[in-house]
Amino acid sequence: MYDFLIVGAGFAGSTLAERLATQLNKKVLLVDRRLHIGGNAYDCFDDSGILIHKYGPHIFHTNSRQVFDYLSQFTKWRQYQHRVMASVDGMLVPIPINLDTINQLYGLNLSSLEVEAFFQTVAEKREAIRTSEDVVVSKVGRELYEKFFRGYTRKHWGLDPSELDASVTARVPTRTNRDCRYFTDTYQAMPLHGFTRLFENMLSHENIHVLLNTDYREIKKFIPYREMIYTGPIDEFFDFRYGKLPYRSLNFQFETHDTAVIQPAPVINNPNDFAYTRVTEFKYLTGQHHPKTTLVYEYSQAEGDPYYPIPRPENAEIYQKYKTLLETMPLVHFCGRLATYKYYNMDQVVAQALTLFSKLEARTPAKSSETKSGSKLVSVPAAGNGKGSARKPRSISTAVLKRLRTGQSG
Repeated sequence: MYDFLIVGAGFAGSTLAERLATQLNKKVLLVDRRLHIGGNAYDCFDDSGILIHKYGPHIFHTNSRQVFDYLSQFTKWRQYQHRVMASVDGMLVPIPINLDTINQLYGLNLSSLEVEAFFQTVAEKREAIRTSEDVVVSKVGRELYEKFFRGYTRKHWGLDPSELDASVTARVPTRTNRDCRYFTDTYQAMPLHGFTRLFENMLSHENIHVLLNTDYREIKKFIPYREMIYTGPIDEFFDFRYGKLPYRSLNFQFETHDTAVIQPAPVINNPNDFAYTRVTEFKYLTGQHHPKTTLVYEYSQAEGDPYYPIPRPENAEIYQKYKTLLETMPLVHFCGRLATYKYYNMDQVVAQALTLFSKLEARTPAKSSETKSGSKLVSVPAAGNGKGSARKPRSISTAVLKRLRTGQSG
């Protein structure tokens, strides 16, 4: 009998599995239909021995001391401040838009005060900020909106910014100084040995059993458990009763080159040219020293694995219908970007998981148990490279689980 069946081995599921196992001594079965732990943050070595992020770049940043301290239990950090450039008018300029962006783009030599006045001159007044277009044009005007935001947003979301909630472009600030960091959070760092190693350390407790390459619906009928934590798409959980919630997916094209570095920045956005939205060079993110380098080109698409919930009013209405069904299911808990249909960053997902754990802990008058050595997570080196820093847990078949449950050997 498991105390909790947790669906999804990304940040939400893994955080809750670790907390429940180590702090409340709960028995946890963590299930994921992919072949690995870590969700979209999974990293591994490619055939050339370069550490890559399989599902596109994941940059850790947070203003939460609680989240940073929590994750610091499972990894050492490499200090890293992310930088992005955009290809606009044949030039590579900093994004978010800052003082250097304007001076370079227009051949000016403005000061911080002067560029602030420049933005006020070009900005379009809006009575209400409802859409992503409203956010941008009210800050930097129509021309910069067309150069930096409209094309990128249409490629990435498959919608014009005028059709998207204001929260999408509100994530990208506009600066009047020369700060070219993409994020300004208090804590900005990357796991020293990668995200996969971090997840392995989180899940290395004997109370946690990890089952990969498995759809939870195939096992929930014959694996006894008391409660479920679900981190997958909420509409899928309810068999699309109120219709399918739309997501944007991504197609990743990787290229390895026989040179140490290619790009002048970790990420280059292409808002107007080419079909892809951005190109990432991983060695900037990981700090790895290698004679070769690997890039990934991102192409946004409507079909495929769900990555980005699409923030539109009609989608929020569908989600609310699904959310009302949760009131009749006190022993099922939803957490994470897909389960709550919110465009969360990694740290926000961890914070949400810690909040849910606090609620579960509050109703459980149990003493915290000491962390024990040993784990049910079986790991083997990633195939084809022998590098060891990114390892892939071995999946357990449902047939084996049946034998385990009935006491059979083999």
